[in-house]
Amino acid sequence: MSNNSRSKAFTRLDVDIRRRELLRVGCELFAAQPYDDVWIDDVARHAGVSRGLLYHYFGSKRGFLTAVVEHEAAELLRVTEPDPTLPPRQRMARVLDAYLDYLEAHPQGYRAIYRGAASADSGIRAIMDANLRHQEQRLLDALTGDASASDALRLAVHGWLAFLIATCLAWLEHPTLDRTSLRDLCISALDGAIRASGTRPAGRPEVAANRVDVH
Repeated sequence: MSNNSRSKAFTRLDVDIRRRELLRVGCELFAAQPYDDVWIDDVARHAGVSRGLLYHYFGSKRGFLTAVVEHEAAELLRVTEPDPTLPPRQRMARVLDAYLDYLEAHPQGYRAIYRGAASADSGIRAIMDANLRHQEQRLLDALTGDASASDALRLAVHGWLAFLIATCLAWLEHPTLDRTSLRDLCISALDGAIRASGTRPAGRPEVAANRVDVH
């Protein structure tokens, strides 16, 4: 590799590292405050960069928030990718464990996704809607296999995802339950939603928390 090629490679790496650091700072600030209370100057000061560099990377404060939400939403989908070789019950339990792992490791990113989406424009809501549709379809695929999901099951899964998000946000603010109890609560709620829809999960009759084998 020529010196010029090495220089370009290092420059690209530098840009990627700096951009990730800016997104990390954005997560912290947008998670802690409403969108209108976050100032680009504050972001720049926390990140140790110029205001102009932020605008160079993201174009505007709205563009910056969009990039933060898009990055964190994509990461959440990545780490919760289900293993299709597992039975439905075990697959869902593994996905939920990965989801809670992300929640514990990236609380600011999780808050930024959902708090940012609540206060932002239609473009950011579209990112979150796509994220939720993807999560919803994953669950439906695990529950129904090759069969079509009923309208009742689709509505039940949609409602459970809203429950999961609200519960996780509340737990981050007031972690009165331990991690295992939180997990069991969420799986029990999913089991209840599935039962209420009149659906029997493909391949397994139960997904109740006390019957889930995650090993």
